[in-house]
Amino acid sequence: MKRVVSFSIGFLFVLSLLAIQLAPKPTAKPNIIVIFMDDMGYGDLGVYGATEYQTPNLDRMASEGIRFTNFMAAQAVCSASRAALLTGCYPNRIGITGALFPNAGKGLNQQETTIAELLKGQGYATGMFGKWHLGDTKEFLPLQHGFDEYVGLPYSNDMWAVDYDGKPVGENDWRKKAFPLLPLLSGNDTLRAITTLDEQAELTGIYTEKAVNFIKKHKKDPFFLYLPHSMPHVPIAASPRFKGKSKQGTYGDVVMELDWSVGEILKALKENGIDDNTLVVFTSDNGPWLNYGNHAGSTGGLREGKGVSTEGGQREPCIVRWPGVAPAGTICNQLASNIDLLPTFAAITNAKLPDHKIDGVSILPLFKGDNQATPRKIFYYYYRRNNLEAVRRGDWKLVLPHEGRSYEGQQPGNDGYPGKAPENTPYPMALYDLRRDPGERYDVQATYPTIVEVLQKIAEEARQDLGDDITKRPGHNVREAGLTAKNK
Repeated sequence: MKRVVSFSIGFLFVLSLLAIQLAPKPTAKPNIIVIFMDDMGYGDLGVYGATEYQTPNLDRMASEGIRFTNFMAAQAVCSASRAALLTGCYPNRIGITGALFPNAGKGLNQQETTIAELLKGQGYATGMFGKWHLGDTKEFLPLQHGFDEYVGLPYSNDMWAVDYDGKPVGENDWRKKAFPLLPLLSGNDTLRAITTLDEQAELTGIYTEKAVNFIKKHKKDPFFLYLPHSMPHVPIAASPRFKGKSKQGTYGDVVMELDWSVGEILKALKENGIDDNTLVVFTSDNGPWLNYGNHAGSTGGLREGKGVSTEGGQREPCIVRWPGVAPAGTICNQLASNIDLLPTFAAITNAKLPDHKIDGVSILPLFKGDNQATPRKIFYYYYRRNNLEAVRRGDWKLVLPHEGRSYEGQQPGNDGYPGKAPENTPYPMALYDLRRDPGERYDVQATYPTIVEVLQKIAEEARQDLGDDITKRPGHNVREAGLTAKNK
């Protein structure tokens, strides 16, 4: 009897060892990279319909991952969109509006939680190389918001005392008084000033080199890399290696160099043996600045562009590559936004969400290829300080009466010079079925009055929560931006 018991215990022990060996080992936390363009339009990549230049690296990234067709920037302007991406909040919830000027005395509040801070709490190394634009005084810079390393510009590359032709402005020009020298920062300190278009042409290469070195340095650690390029925001300039390479002039050259940058990132992942455990997200902050003509991108047929609460202003290219998780060569048509990245990364890494209210939802099911999932059903289109200009539910979009920018009917500029883009164009109430009419040309509110009623209720919920300057409604759940001591 003892022999039988002994044999049984030994047999069970062997089985348990085999089970341990055969059981799937816990997957290491994935590295996370966000590559963020500036003013890139929905139609600016080969896989989204671009012509007369090639984007082979991004096209390959799409073939190896998921291409989103309904991915929205939270607002159609620089600082607001960046605040949204990093905090998971509509920017008006946290007091960030428009594009912050140098010496604004304002920035991202220290009480907000960024993706970098969230992942740093999970043991991630954090690095950022590129345009910040969430406050330019020390207390607001990236190192004070969770990043271990930073090299880049504190705001947009057009915020300098240089004219459209690349020559310094005159002493009486308003830009001479408004803009200090454009600084390239390292951490909290200035490395050097950017003073010419030739020096602007170096930026894509500088950011890329720093990002690749960061990957090499942290290949044995989980890391979060944020790479927000300064271009193709004007003024645009390509390095000598890419100058004159496209059939679409300087803009095509610049996008080809940005595509090269993405290729360098993907190559670094391969060479350092971490490609299989790295999630890469590529998208843009808002649509193209269309009044710059041949120095602006394409919306791919969507209406209007940067600075407008239309699809051309806010619908962005988005590609997600995550080997072994995101199914290769797939297209996701579900609604999603850059405010959804923070909660998605939290879900991936088991990080605790911030205690304060955020607006993003985890779209991890979409990253895994579940195209039946609908984690985001509703989206608010806010602009200016706190104007609710439209709401969306699924494919239905209700434009609320407002005045705004319009490029239509205006002669665009050329070769770096802007054309007109009036800011007081009336936008009447209109209902669009974006599934059939992504260009927002056919108002169907008379045909679908019930849909209008549903969307008006959603608009009222937004006003109660976030407020609405158009209807003079204060928000109940909004927070203040950070202010310097002299502006408090």
